[in-house]
Amino acid sequence: MKPPTLRILALLLPILPLTLAADLKDRITTAVESAPAAVRGTFGIHVVDLSTATPVYTHKENQLLLPASNMKLFTAALALTRLGPDYRFETRLLREPSGAIVLLGSGDPSLSGRIYPLLADVRADASDDAPTRSPLEAIDDLADQAVAAGLRRVDGDVIGDDGRYPWSPYPESWTADDVEHDFGGAVSALTLNDSSITLILRPGARPNDLARVEVSPPVEYFTIDNRISTSTSPTKIRIQRVPGTRQLLLTGVIRAGNTATRESIAVDDPALFAAHALYDALLRRGVVVRGRPVARHTSAAGSASLPEGQLLARRTSPPLSEILQTMMKASVNLHAELILREVGYVRQAEGTLAGGLKEMQTLLAGIKISAADWRTEDASGLARNDEITPRAITQLLTSMWANPEWRETWLSFLPVGGQDGTLSNRLCCSSETIRIRAKTGTLARAVTLSGYAESPRNGRLAFSILVNNFSAPPAEVQAWVDRIATALIE
Repeated sequence: MKPPTLRILALLLPILPLTLAADLKDRITTAVESAPAAVRGTFGIHVVDLSTATPVYTHKENQLLLPASNMKLFTAALALTRLGPDYRFETRLLREPSGAIVLLGSGDPSLSGRIYPLLADVRADASDDAPTRSPLEAIDDLADQAVAAGLRRVDGDVIGDDGRYPWSPYPESWTADDVEHDFGGAVSALTLNDSSITLILRPGARPNDLARVEVSPPVEYFTIDNRISTSTSPTKIRIQRVPGTRQLLLTGVIRAGNTATRESIAVDDPALFAAHALYDALLRRGVVVRGRPVARHTSAAGSASLPEGQLLARRTSPPLSEILQTMMKASVNLHAELILREVGYVRQAEGTLAGGLKEMQTLLAGIKISAADWRTEDASGLARNDEITPRAITQLLTSMWANPEWRETWLSFLPVGGQDGTLSNRLCCSSETIRIRAKTGTLARAVTLSGYAESPRNGRLAFSILVNNFSAPPAEVQAWVDRIATALIE
């Protein structure tokens, strides 16, 4: 017969998991009820115990909600499982029989000054804080290779060819405002510097002097009409693209004494932009060019035909795992859009958004996510018509966790609470928040957070928190979402 203490313990052990689950539910409920009074929108929450794949907290988990950048979870999972972590893009420079040279795009998102893999100390936005190389490093390398191969003269145009993906630069429900900014750059198989330029604006020497303007990278693509004056008033600048032109109109004032104001602008034709950059690079190396920079697109209804000619140079990307890590931690929209189209090109012989989404449908059906639980019009979450349920997100997270082949690589993509990427300035003030790895999402009417939490008492959890159509300031909603996430690990 067991001693009394052991008999009591044996009776209590089956109750202990139920008690812990009830305690966790109470803590989440308390955090949920701490919502700011101005949060009057819709929110859904789903928390799953990964050891048993059973829900431990639910609230409107079947509600279709705008995921914002949580959409990148699906794109990253698709790319990792369909292309593999070692997949690489190859950009080539050819000389055609006509004498023209062709910069042949491969969908490579890494033709920029970004450093791969993302460094451990990168803070909230890699474009602002991460150490970078020259944004023209890839173009300069290709030009150097071409000259070393004997290129001295180009008897034709310098062509930027992005025909690998039919020309359809913007998903349907991106807004007109999105496509003016670097986070909404045009999607093209030939993409240089994330399809954007940066204007660096400095005050003049005296009041009423025009501001000084520097362009990075220094490629002659836009014509700039600078009307910004130096003033004692606070800086207020407006940048407009003149319709039907590649002219930027800069108006407003910049405060005297300011060190610099930086404004990033999306380019409208990335292949043409890359052609201009290569044209300039060749001229700087003494190559005589008889033609001009031009773009070569394939229509959405057409099919790409690969150009033929002498190979002058090639550039291979970092492995896909490093590109996906940057896409997720720094939340780079254009990386996601290009990678989805590359999946379509490789798996469906169709380098389009539709081709990538066909493969996405197959992936999600395979892990029992119903077609009724998601719909999307892009890969990045910028589209305003994207909708996903919290339950669908935790199903994806549970599936990726359960796969030992991908688990560690998959986890390495996710920002760590209070440490790096888009969570560097969130989930802070406690060393315990490193137990949270999650993807953020932010739009004008959406704040989202989905990922994993390692609880000392409750084990490993997958969670999704989607908040839409709130009236509180976004910072308040983010703080509330963070309280809910932190409740998972207390």
